[in-house]
Amino acid sequence: MTMTRKFLLVADGSDESRMAAYFAARRARNTGGAVTILAVAEADGSGELWLGVGEAMRAEALTRAETALECLAEDVEEVTGARPEVILREGVMLDELRKLISEDDAIAILVLGAAPEGDGPGPLVAGLARGKGLFDERVIPVTVIPAGLTREQLKALA
Repeated sequence: MTMTRKFLLVADGSDESRMAAYFAARRARNTGGAVTILAVAEADGSGELWLGVGEAMRAEALTRAETALECLAEDVEEVTGARPEVILREGVMLDELRKLISEDDAIAILVLGAAPEGDGPGPLVAGLARGKGLFDERVIPVTVIPAGLTREQLKALA
């Protein structure tokens, strides 16, 4: 039995992630694939010294991650007609991304959006560019959607 190829997105609440989601959703729809969206709640542990502050920070991080996840899920579903797989984790983004790619053999392509030039490309894209890599044992292709492309341009590419 053939495994459905998954396009992996990272939900971070940015406009770039929404453009990456549009591209991934169109590619998945056009190629018979599926979309998986990862959101990671990254809470700063420095508030743990103060009673309740650490838990409040954790709750805020979870809320931000859930909101970003749901936003992208709705965008993807609008294009594909199917609810994407959504995954919410707590931890460090790069660590959780590596774990997910290692755990799920159906994930075939990571789709990232690059931030506009003045903002820098974003931490995951910057890590790729510096050669630090995003992967441990299992390497997959990465598609980077440059800032500034319109939906019509993405539609033509996907």
